[in-house]
Amino acid sequence: MRVLVIGINYAPDLIGVAKYNTEFCESLASWGHEVRVVTAPPYYPDWSIPPGYRSRWYRHQRLNDVDVIRAPIYVPSRPSGLKRLLHHTSFMLSAAVPVLSSALWWRPDIVFVVAPSLLSAPMAALAARMTGASSWVHVQDLEVDAAFEVGLLRSGVTRKLMRTVERWILRSFDRVSTISIQMLRRLEHKGIVPTRLREFRNWIDTSIVVPGSNQTQLRSELQLAPTDIVALYSGAMSNKQGLELIIEAAAALKDSQPSVKFVLCGNGPVKPALVQMAAGLHNVRFLDLQPLDRVSELLSTADIQLLPQKAEISDLVLPSKLAGMLASGRPLIAMTEPGTGIASEVEGAGLVIAPGDAGALAAAVTILAEDEALRDRLGAVARARAEQKWDRISIIRSLEHEFMSLPQRTATPAPRTAPLATPVRSIEHVTTGSRRRPETSGWPPSREPLRPRARGVGSEH
Repeated sequence: MRVLVIGINYAPDLIGVAKYNTEFCESLASWGHEVRVVTAPPYYPDWSIPPGYRSRWYRHQRLNDVDVIRAPIYVPSRPSGLKRLLHHTSFMLSAAVPVLSSALWWRPDIVFVVAPSLLSAPMAALAARMTGASSWVHVQDLEVDAAFEVGLLRSGVTRKLMRTVERWILRSFDRVSTISIQMLRRLEHKGIVPTRLREFRNWIDTSIVVPGSNQTQLRSELQLAPTDIVALYSGAMSNKQGLELIIEAAAALKDSQPSVKFVLCGNGPVKPALVQMAAGLHNVRFLDLQPLDRVSELLSTADIQLLPQKAEISDLVLPSKLAGMLASGRPLIAMTEPGTGIASEVEGAGLVIAPGDAGALAAAVTILAEDEALRDRLGAVARARAEQKWDRISIIRSLEHEFMSLPQRTATPAPRTAPLATPVRSIEHVTTGSRRRPETSGWPPSREPLRPRARGVGSEH
């Protein structure tokens, strides 16, 4: 089976949607499928493209048996509503050439697009129709709703127009999936036929992220005492999370709970403001995003996992970091409304408090900090839930099975002549797996017979 994936985020970005796009593609490739990805250079969560990836042209890599084509995009250093729209528009335009060229000459069986960015979805649907492939859009974030709820976009006329366009885009696909039951219900309310909807939740590799001692090397590096209680937030630092509430809670507890230390690990546009806000607070530490081989250690350093979230988007996203938090075997404090997807996942594995309430967060941290037995009980439930509901292999296998069962439409075959002229100027061959293939001299690569691969699934982010 050949799968063409379109998604703006991919490795070497470490968190968020990039993690799942990468692991999904590498898993399919390791199981013998041919996978090609059209994506952007890495930029998230710093909103900055690393020097080695800055280019005004296209680049092609072979990364862990996956063909990766990177399209140039505009990345704003300070993303606003309009700048984010321009950012996604630039990817839609630049990705059009490799997507349509791959559809015509590589001939995928499935065209799979991940939102964000939804703007590139019509092009994916067109590519599928041109070649008779099945089309699938996977919604990681309800980005249109979220943009208005957090104030990135405001106009009522614009909102009505964008929702109409969103509905038209989603209806053009054979299948529409998302990551929680609550988000599926929202998609159904948008007019998507239930028979086309599927739940395809995020995951964690529970063999890599495992509960461990909280007396880690990282704790020593942060100059924390063995008896300190660490409340950890790890992830992107943007407008969606309401991270200022953690700083407010730390300020409220600095004298009454001196052993409680708040650690915020990650990067993003609001981090400088958070650092400034925390100036003078001895109970707050900041860390940059940690490398993959320290993720389990990072999560084990915590005694309490923090999952802040703004009330407006409680059911518009299911944070990707939740899976790792559960797998760490530590209790969670989630800021969300009762009945939301986040609340149902955290029930029995932590405390659910009202979003936007720093006082409630401080009180919840105090409850867990003072009751080790409660932390142990909730943490055990968290780990069991990760193993039962968030296992990486079983989740991706279920989607593979769905792919296999999709009907194929009939389309007029494209002529098998010379490939379209392509804009790719830089051709690279990169692998971190055990197998290497010869460098290619052009793009797209020639079609090879499908061969089984013996390599295992790639590493967990």
